[in-house]
Amino acid sequence: MFQPPAECVNQENSPQSREESESDTEDNPGHRQNGTIWCECGSCEVMPTEAECICCSEIPAIDHIRDSFGIECITQHQTFIDNCLNIRVLEVNLYDYIQSDGPIDDNEPINEVYRYVAYRRFVLWVWQRLGKGNRKILPACVVSKIRDTFPSEEYTGFKYPRPI
Repeated sequence: MFQPPAECVNQENSPQSREESESDTEDNPGHRQNGTIWCECGSCEVMPTEAECICCSEIPAIDHIRDSFGIECITQHQTFIDNCLNIRVLEVNLYDYIQSDGPIDDNEPINEVYRYVAYRRFVLWVWQRLGKGNRKILPACVVSKIRDTFPSEEYTGFKYPRPI
């Protein structure tokens, strides 16, 4: 429930990129989970699923931000640091979350809620509002940095939206 929104890993819809991706997966299933050779920013970690093993450099909207600011990884961008890792900013957003989704349970781990809010803020920054049921898989570097800042014993990971 509190993990990043998602989208299909293939950012480009060209037949060539689909064929390359499909042949990589067919020849070597789970190849992205064997290491981080796919990471170009140097900050990614291997995620639990193949789909979640994606670098910020592979997502055009994020790559554009990286290139325009001359940074290696989106997690180095000051807007990411200020808006997704700053607990004071997330606390203010928490009030909006509580207003729309109701009060949080006293037993609910606060770091889980902070991660959820941080993922939402990242999506809002990069893609603006996606709308209900529209999800994006977040880069492994972003998920790792947020998880490092707001740790838990276990994580949910990416989930596709439930059919309506």
